[in-house]
Amino acid sequence: MQIVGRIRGERQTPIVPAGNVAGRALTTVIAIMTFLAALTVGAVSLVSDTAGRWQNDISDEITIQVKPAEGLDMPTALETVRQIALQTPGVTAASVLDKAATSRLLEPWLGESVDFDELPVPRLVIVSIDTGKPPNFAFMREELKEAVPEAELDDHRAWVSRLVTMARTVVLIGVFVLSLVIVATTLTVVFATRGAMSGNRHIVEVLHFVGARSSFIAREFERHFLRLGLIGAAAGGLVAIILFAVIGYLTEANRQTAEADQISALFGSFTIGWTGYAGVFILVATVATLTALTSRWTVTRHLAEIDMISPVES
Repeated sequence: MQIVGRIRGERQTPIVPAGNVAGRALTTVIAIMTFLAALTVGAVSLVSDTAGRWQNDISDEITIQVKPAEGLDMPTALETVRQIALQTPGVTAASVLDKAATSRLLEPWLGESVDFDELPVPRLVIVSIDTGKPPNFAFMREELKEAVPEAELDDHRAWVSRLVTMARTVVLIGVFVLSLVIVATTLTVVFATRGAMSGNRHIVEVLHFVGARSSFIAREFERHFLRLGLIGAAAGGLVAIILFAVIGYLTEANRQTAEADQISALFGSFTIGWTGYAGVFILVATVATLTALTSRWTVTRHLAEIDMISPVES
């Protein structure tokens, strides 16, 4: 008991060496695992927010497409469509998408400076609707068909529904991948703890046999692996946060390009928001805590096995 008390009081040499090669390797593995998990958390947050935005957009706005036809006066047809939309109950606003905006929308496929006189390009009327009292779309379609046969109303419901379904599938896949990363991290810590115990087996067994409590030995391992887990998880999470911040900055800086417009149409500003960053911080804390608890459980179980074997050998 004096030996144990002396060890507890002085703690000149830790049971597990703080800077061995195995410890650095484990820190690196945890950092990589946390980085991958943080990317998954950010991607899931981004896709989830985008799916919510798509669902909001479908209730806020619809479009009416006017297809060019021989003898059709496009400006007159667009104005007629706009007036019909404004006169429909449930519509709050309607505006014609001008040639500049339409040209920019088609730029990724048709290039710059689209000639609307030479190329038959459909034109759009953007209609904002009252989400509390939406218009009667069937009645609106009949009105448009009678006044402008070339007009076609699109409420985007089928298209956005497929995108939302895809987004939810991506979220489920992300959660599954995150679970796999957590399981892999746990197994890695178990093997690392067993390796640390094997390298210090004689010290652990001597301490245990002379009266050191299992909780004391397990706590020493827990502190060691908590430090490693916290360093590795923080490093991986920080790199992931920097990566998301850089991608968001580059997207915002190139917002005026046609490619950026398409990305913004799908993912907004391509930033994960405070929920994504909070998720990364929670992930870092979870990985560090899981590392410490896993090592403690492994040590406690190993010491229990020693206690079971000792009476048999004696």
